[in-house]
Amino acid sequence: MLKRSTIQLLRFPFSFFLLPVFLWVVATQTDLHLGRTILIFLILHGLVYPASNGYNSYMDRDTTPIGGIRDPLPPTLELYRVTLVMDAMAILLSLIISPIFAIGITVYILASHAYSYRGIRLKRHPILGYLVVVLCQGALTYAMVYHGASRTLTTTIPLWPACAASYLIGGFYPLTQVYQHEADRKDGVTTISYRLGIRGTFIFCAVMYTQAMAIMLLYFTKVDRLAQFMLLTILFLPVLVYFLNWARAVWKNPAAADFTHTMRMNTIAATCVSLAFLALSVWNRFL
Repeated sequence: MLKRSTIQLLRFPFSFFLLPVFLWVVATQTDLHLGRTILIFLILHGLVYPASNGYNSYMDRDTTPIGGIRDPLPPTLELYRVTLVMDAMAILLSLIISPIFAIGITVYILASHAYSYRGIRLKRHPILGYLVVVLCQGALTYAMVYHGASRTLTTTIPLWPACAASYLIGGFYPLTQVYQHEADRKDGVTTISYRLGIRGTFIFCAVMYTQAMAIMLLYFTKVDRLAQFMLLTILFLPVLVYFLNWARAVWKNPAAADFTHTMRMNTIAATCVSLAFLALSVWNRFL
């Protein structure tokens, strides 16, 4: 029986915030293999993402709120061992998909460890750490899921959707750091959000989000599906409205850049974007 702290710090619900990238593949991949697609979902959301969360928590030993948890429990050696077992299981199961997919999963896991491991600690470097997260959670994940979920195990990955995945991650990730500046400073970590400052983080994320939408517009224009892009913009509207209202509140009082508002932003964004990509999947297959 796993300890309560181990289960908490694996943060299974937090994987929901990374669901849009998987669903973006489902929306843009027209030749899905259902069985492999389901297995990929289980590998990512049941093993890789929770293990990454747990490993990060073990290395950080947070005492202040972290993603999805207001009051994190102290991590134990059991958490560390469980994350390694989950990583190993993820790699072994990935071989069922394909060797290429297994390599992608291995690269993701190694990058995640390098991001948190005290001996390397990529998260100490604001730009390098940011790029690793954006590329791995965005383009790399899109590419390996697109490959593994296709019936032919294609290695031809559409460039613009993969880029859009990274820009979407890049537009939201710094917001998850905006309330942790003091805790990160004490831990010797300089995040991109800390370097940008609170207001700078909001401006930067707005620019990245705008670029993500521009890339999507380019993609949907290229495939002659502008009506689908219009549907996306409509379903994304709650995200934009909340972001602008939150930014206005932060401009008046920087204390509004807190854990509660951040988690609410993440939840609204993940929900709306996931629903939008699900709607596209239905459109492409049944309409």
